[in-house]
Amino acid sequence: MLQQILRDMYIDPELLAELNEEQKQILFYKMREEQLRRWREREEKARMEEGLLPPPMVSDGKRVQWLRGKDGEVWVWVMGEAPGDKPYEQISEELMAERARQQAQREAEELWRQKEAEITKKFRDAMAQEKARIVAEKWKIEMEDRKAAKLEEEKIQEELKKREEEERQKGEELIRQQEEIRAKELYLSLKQAQQHSQHSDDDQEWEEQLRRSKAADEERSHQARRARDEYRRQSLRAIQKGRVAGLSHLFQGTNLSNDQDIKLTFPLSPVSTLLMLCLSCSSIWERPARPFCRDVIVRWFKEEQLPRRAGFERNSNRIAPWFHGIISRQEAEELLMNKSEGAFLVRVSEKIWGYALSYRQQNGFKHFLVDASGDFYSFLGVDPNRHPTLTDLIDFHKEEIITSSGGELLLEPCGQQKNPPDYSPLFE
Repeated sequence: MLQQILRDMYIDPELLAELNEEQKQILFYKMREEQLRRWREREEKARMEEGLLPPPMVSDGKRVQWLRGKDGEVWVWVMGEAPGDKPYEQISEELMAERARQQAQREAEELWRQKEAEITKKFRDAMAQEKARIVAEKWKIEMEDRKAAKLEEEKIQEELKKREEEERQKGEELIRQQEEIRAKELYLSLKQAQQHSQHSDDDQEWEEQLRRSKAADEERSHQARRARDEYRRQSLRAIQKGRVAGLSHLFQGTNLSNDQDIKLTFPLSPVSTLLMLCLSCSSIWERPARPFCRDVIVRWFKEEQLPRRAGFERNSNRIAPWFHGIISRQEAEELLMNKSEGAFLVRVSEKIWGYALSYRQQNGFKHFLVDASGDFYSFLGVDPNRHPTLTDLIDFHKEEIITSSGGELLLEPCGQQKNPPDYSPLFE
């Protein structure tokens, strides 16, 4: 089932609804890994094909490479949260102060341009008037003393330039003082506007949305990281216990035909033996892609699961107390309602070729899909361990937790409350 999902890169919405959050996150993580693997294959194939063609005329050889952290993942920096970063309040204060300073500077520049134009015009007019006076009075009266008139004009011009420079300096100092005062006024007005906006309903709603968005981003990041860590932990646990390698050798040497299955399993009761003989004489069983009705599920269980002793206790012909028939999620939760944390049951799934393990938490329930479409049993999207029988999977998780985040241990089987039991149609 998992291989089919990864091959098609699609999961049916009804099947997705059966998965809990851990299963969804790990399944999405595996699908993302498959996307990256396919992308790398395409890139490698494209590079090999480009190597056979003549090199292009222009190639800058530029490549993009993500910076990675110590954990090997893409390095991500969130402003204000990294060590040494300024807190958000300080950054906000500095931004407001900088905005006020820039606004005051722009206003001061505009004021200085006006002031400078006034000063220039004032002294240009004064110089022109003085020159006209000298021309009209002295040059006409003292035509012979042009040199003295020229010296006097230069003296007057220097005095006017000096006065102009002094007035420019006074004007610049005045503008600078006004700029500082204006910057403080703007900063205070921005501060007051911010404080006022914090009390307004619209801004409160916006801040609440921002807070929820940040919380959702953090939760998604946490779930993705938790799914990645859970997947790695489960893989490492499988390698350490040596179950993956052992099972692969077991199944490689096993042909799952009906005759050999009967030889590998423990002896069944006379009723079960008769049922298997009847099934072998019936028409050849071809499993559909997905279960579509209860009759097909019952036929699948009798054809494929009974020979593998699904639902039986180990080394016994008794039905396991945790095994149930084709019951819904709601019925499973009703059975577990008055049970303590750690109670569980296994029911035949109506969504996949496999089972659903329903687990009682302290504050609710969890449901894990068990894939039985291949020659092994494993949790769909959670546990990479492969178990030869359904009983092996249950016994394994009586000692080993299912997920590190939930810490689920199978402690107390939840039995039948009906007579006849809900699994009776499977064994009729």
